[in-house]
Amino acid sequence: MPALTAPLVNRDRAILLSGSAAITALAWLYVVRIADGHSRMAMDLGALFVMWSVMMVAMMLPSTLPFMLLFRAEQVRRHANHAPIVPLPFFAAGYFAVWIVFSGVCAALQQILHSQSLLTPMMSAASPLLAGGILIAAGVYQWTPMKNACLRHCRSPLSFLLNDWREGPGGAFRMGAGHGLFCVGCCWMLMLLPFAAGVMNLLWMAGITVFLLLEKAVPGGEITARVCGALLALVGAYVIWFGVAL
Repeated sequence: MPALTAPLVNRDRAILLSGSAAITALAWLYVVRIADGHSRMAMDLGALFVMWSVMMVAMMLPSTLPFMLLFRAEQVRRHANHAPIVPLPFFAAGYFAVWIVFSGVCAALQQILHSQSLLTPMMSAASPLLAGGILIAAGVYQWTPMKNACLRHCRSPLSFLLNDWREGPGGAFRMGAGHGLFCVGCCWMLMLLPFAAGVMNLLWMAGITVFLLLEKAVPGGEITARVCGALLALVGAYVIWFGVAL
């Protein structure tokens, strides 16, 4: 990287990190504030949609931050070579647009499960069979080819940026949406775990957030994903066999 671009990369990294930290903190503050009153929330689809959307930002932003840092560094490099700049906010918008659509699906699913009395007042699975089934399904998915393919993408941002770079705001949005689709493919079953343990179970939410960061950004993430899958399946089997609640 040219010497003149290094200060720009460092400055942009600091801005991006501080901004992302602020957004993540605000999202988690919202989640914490509504956690106590969630059992009393009306099952209004709009309110659930907002809640799930904020939860997705709180949980997914930390794990996608390395991707965005590399994207911004590539922008600076291209600018130094007099190439067009692709705006990062459009990339982020495309990425979270996919997760917002997924949030709508989760909100609708929660409303359906609630209407069928399959969730407790604390919005966790009403039966050990349902809770254990979700855990086992999430665990098994961690070992599937689709999970492996999507996780490889999430762990290889440079390859994606080199092979799928698109110009302009529209191109940046499509790149972000493409990355978001891979990310949903990687994590969607893990995002359904709150239906087993409680939609507003903060401990489980925090644990999932940390795990996503580990499997995507830390060496050995593929092994971590499979070990987690095995543990989830074992816990699910235990919940069903002994009929215990999470």
